[in-house]
Amino acid sequence: MIAVSEYGITRADHPVDVNRALRRAGLLAVHEQRGRELLDPTTSRAFAVADHQVAHVYVADPADVPRTRAVLAELDGVDEVLDRDAQARYGLSHERSGELVAVARPGAWFTYYYWLDDARAPEFARGVDIHRKPGYDPAELFLDPADRFARLRAGAGLARKALGFRYTMDVVPLDPSWVRGTHGRLPDGRADAPMVLSSDPGLATLERGDDELPAASVRDLVLDAAGITAVRR
Repeated sequence: MIAVSEYGITRADHPVDVNRALRRAGLLAVHEQRGRELLDPTTSRAFAVADHQVAHVYVADPADVPRTRAVLAELDGVDEVLDRDAQARYGLSHERSGELVAVARPGAWFTYYYWLDDARAPEFARGVDIHRKPGYDPAELFLDPADRFARLRAGAGLARKALGFRYTMDVVPLDPSWVRGTHGRLPDGRADAPMVLSSDPGLATLERGDDELPAASVRDLVLDAAGITAVRR
């Protein structure tokens, strides 16, 4: 038996609105639809796809990279801004990676929010919609704690769904302060690191000769344990 945790969760207390900073700097563009704002990646000079403590920042024109980097570096809560060379040191230099990758400091994390007025937030912002949000939204884990009717409206939405009517589950908070845990940056201590557990003591002998295993090597570890010859990459 093998059990793998992808990451350890650490305390979070400082949300960083990276896309809002890019918008205020005139780098991120939106278009309006029925009074709501949608991020427009085709006309944006730079925008971020955020996932907890890491944000891939895509910059359309190489000439805008230095300015975009400066905007990111000035944000309270940003620890590092990695260009392509720096990304290679972390194994992040991939053709689909952003021209820049922002890494949050301990306790900080990146929201995907890009609107400047909650009244103009897109409809999907208050629901669970991983395909339309430009980044991961950990607030989806909550029914809005500030909305005392959230559970009632969620129940009404489920009832409409059961009856075959169109419904919206608009119960996710737009306040990121409810999020208290995060992950993504390299752990600062072993207690916060991911783990591989196995019922086979023989798997404790790892290819690096110590008790650490690169995340990408978990695949080969599992295949080897199953007696399957892995195709080495």
